[in-house]
Amino acid sequence: MTDATLAFDALMEITARPPIAFVRGEGSYLWDNTGKRYLDFVQGWAVNCLGHAPPELAEVISAQAKRLITPSPAYYNDASLKLAKALTDLSCFDRVFFANSGAEANEGAIKLARKYGAVRKGGAFEIITFEGAFHGRTLATMSASGKKAFEPLFEPKVSGFRKAKWNDLGSVEELITDNTVAVMLEPIQGEAGVWPASDKFLRELRALTSAHGLLLIFDEIQTGMGRTGKLFHYEHTGVTPDIMTLGKGIGGGVPLAALLATEAASCFEHGDQGGTFNGNALMCAAGLAVLEQVAAPAFLKSVAENGLYLESELQRLSARHGIGEVRGRGLLLALDLRVPIAPLIVAAALDDGVLLNAPRPDTLRFMPALNVSRQEIDLMIQCLDALLNTAGVARRVA
Repeated sequence: MTDATLAFDALMEITARPPIAFVRGEGSYLWDNTGKRYLDFVQGWAVNCLGHAPPELAEVISAQAKRLITPSPAYYNDASLKLAKALTDLSCFDRVFFANSGAEANEGAIKLARKYGAVRKGGAFEIITFEGAFHGRTLATMSASGKKAFEPLFEPKVSGFRKAKWNDLGSVEELITDNTVAVMLEPIQGEAGVWPASDKFLRELRALTSAHGLLLIFDEIQTGMGRTGKLFHYEHTGVTPDIMTLGKGIGGGVPLAALLATEAASCFEHGDQGGTFNGNALMCAAGLAVLEQVAAPAFLKSVAENGLYLESELQRLSARHGIGEVRGRGLLLALDLRVPIAPLIVAAALDDGVLLNAPRPDTLRFMPALNVSRQEIDLMIQCLDALLNTAGVARRVA
């Protein structure tokens, strides 16, 4: 059954959206209110790691909803205890705080670092972040971000964030003072256009922060939960951060995020942190179901292999059309178009039934479900190839 009469004017106007409403999803596909089907390579910005409406997740949510939704964060619940234990068993961390969004998890990481500075580093409170970074949309996480479009918004910002240059260790070192408590970064800057930190830079950054007694915070909201072919991106490098945040894929589509920390960094006292819905049994049961699938070695191997396949197909496409580089890792990749036509490509792909994302005017970003098939990758490539032919990108670049 389709519904082409939905009204769109009751929602606040916060972003440009096409006049369609999605009503059903399955795996890599979505259907809108007119019945049209779309191949989805956005997946809620890397949220739906198992695709749309995975039956196993729906079954767990349904069963948990019939048993217990939330007893209040004033009490423990079994689902949150099981998920916290699973996350610490699979990572280098000892403690977990659950939140509802990546921004809230990052806000918690900022608060934890400042608390650490207050009790263990003589009141140090400044956190070094990076140009181009995106850490969320709360006032503190916007202040921590290095996104140019945020600079004039909602002044005055939260102070205490100093911005270093990406992949430039010297620029970090120059910003360290007695007030510095931590360095915070995304291993791959997603919203900036999928710009990876080099493994060498991350290892050097760990050595630098350790030498100065600073916390190292990894924002793995986009890179975590298998997105880059390892359960967590830090595993690629041998670097062990002190604090890590997770979001997006951890819930497989439901609102769930997590702040993880080592025992040494876990210095919150009673009353310092909380939240009405945080760690509720319904979301944590979903997160546990997601983790059990994503953490399986065979699943992660498939993500890595499909990531290499998508990367090679994008490189072939780039060579054929004379455009730019392919960046990223695993199934978080970007294609540099060299010219500002990405929004036009996204709009044309939508008309053709393929969902793509343009984080920058000259860049396309690809975030398919982690269980995307080779056939679905081929279909997306065929669509993009035809659109690039129509756009005449090679001639524009020349």
